[in-house]
Amino acid sequence: MNTKRILGFLRDIADNNNRPWFQEHKAEYLACKNDYEQDITKAIIRLSEFDDEVAHLQVKDCVYRFYRDARFSEDKSPYKRHLGAYICAKGKKALRGGYYIHVEPGNCLLATGSYWLPTNILTSCRNEIMGNIDVWREAVENKQFVENFGRPNEGTWEQSEKGFGLEYLKTCPSGFPRDYEFIQYLRMKDYCCWKRVPDDFFNGEDWYDEAIKIFKTAKPMMDFMNAVIDDYE
Repeated sequence: MNTKRILGFLRDIADNNNRPWFQEHKAEYLACKNDYEQDITKAIIRLSEFDDEVAHLQVKDCVYRFYRDARFSEDKSPYKRHLGAYICAKGKKALRGGYYIHVEPGNCLLATGSYWLPTNILTSCRNEIMGNIDVWREAVENKQFVENFGRPNEGTWEQSEKGFGLEYLKTCPSGFPRDYEFIQYLRMKDYCCWKRVPDDFFNGEDWYDEAIKIFKTAKPMMDFMNAVIDDYE
């Protein structure tokens, strides 16, 4: 991936987020988009080597639109300031967990898992954790997982280099025992983990190997939750 070129364009669009500027520089956008999508195509192939559930995906199933839906936002700028792809077996709009690749100046990252789960599914996930706590702890408390993502409520999406969970309840969720030994996992409002990477992480061809290592570490956690989520999708 020509990260320097892509990040340069994204910095420019952040400073000139308007349609006239974009139209004048659309050729550059299309070149960056094509470069990014070629790498996502290769990433799908590499991921399918250990997760055959994503082998059928094409790049159009995974890459998000660059154009913002600003109808309900105070920010009316028409374009995003990043490129993102969600490699998920049931598509980028699914609740099911997948692999997210995000390129943005100063905020490049890899993420895995599920977020914004409806209350009924979240309740089922919490019940599954309680019913299979040993399997869950093996997935999220092993050395590799903790080194890559940390523990619940240790990091914040806005400020931390890594994290496990985006939002948390301040107290125990309704209907669950307040004195549960592993209450930290029940207070989570999502089961997403992420790791920020340097801006030059995606340079060349070597980044796939490192990304695969990170994604593999998170896959047991994601599979645990997908087994629940799949009952609803």
